[in-house]
Amino acid sequence: MIPFTLEAAATPADAIRSALAGGRYIAGGTTLVDLMREEVERPEHLIDINGLALTDIRVDGEDLVIGALARMSDVAAHPEVQRLQPVIAESLIEGASPQLRNMASMGGNLLQRCRCPYFRMLDAACNKRDPGAGCAAMGGINAGHAILGTSDNCAATHPSDVAVALVALDATMTVLGPEGERSFAVEDLFLLPDTTPHREHALRPGELITEIRIPDGPHARAARYLKVRDRQSYEFALVSAAAALHVENGAICDVRIACGGVGTKPWRMRSCEAALIGKAPRREAFAAAAALSTEGARPLAHNADKVALLPRTITRALEMAGELA
Repeated sequence: MIPFTLEAAATPADAIRSALAGGRYIAGGTTLVDLMREEVERPEHLIDINGLALTDIRVDGEDLVIGALARMSDVAAHPEVQRLQPVIAESLIEGASPQLRNMASMGGNLLQRCRCPYFRMLDAACNKRDPGAGCAAMGGINAGHAILGTSDNCAATHPSDVAVALVALDATMTVLGPEGERSFAVEDLFLLPDTTPHREHALRPGELITEIRIPDGPHARAARYLKVRDRQSYEFALVSAAAALHVENGAICDVRIACGGVGTKPWRMRSCEAALIGKAPRREAFAAAAALSTEGARPLAHNADKVALLPRTITRALEMAGELA
């Protein structure tokens, strides 16, 4: 690990000023510290933002609002989260070990870097780490890589579980920066790799995530998160799906589906959603809609099994949600 300096920010304004001067925000550090140890990340100055008042979890009108510095474990255990948005709690528990959940912040979880092994190997070509160097994963071991949203420059998946649930639920986020405050959909935080895979998110220089807002709705209580992985204990998803349903008079009138482990960002399945409106919540309808999920898929040499696994995962997640609808 290279030498670095550390300061504790007393206010958001102080943190933003230091970030504009070249500092990097650190909260739980569950990703950044690992990458610094491996010298994949080499910040010279860190800004400890844990003292900022951004840990609140509250209900605002009909929305659930979560501070960006709220720890994953606190969010998962919060009674209002479990009551209003239980799929958020479920995805957090599935997303990390208890030790990591006790340290990792919600904002940091959304901004975590990819888990592609070549990104962490300094002697391997990686366009995320070294723009223009090439992508070793394209001809290497790529069983865990994406089949949707890829480019010739990168096929790394986004690793967050709770981001998948947030995208499915149309969550928004608020950020604070040198030009003031702005809000946008969590889905719009993540960028596709295209020709610039080193640009992973839409935050502007110095911007700090302050809160995440999840709107309420009848679908929220009939939502489930299903994660398929190589082992049942802590592991990143091969395929995951967050599914939420609202059924009235025996027909689906609202449905939300997003998937992880298959896209270079959390992947909203809007074509599947549209195919289910007005249908009875039965396995046949779920499977027919889920078959649309692989449109545009670009499997690599070792991850073609995800093309078959993705619709099956969506189908089962919808069945699980349907049991609550």
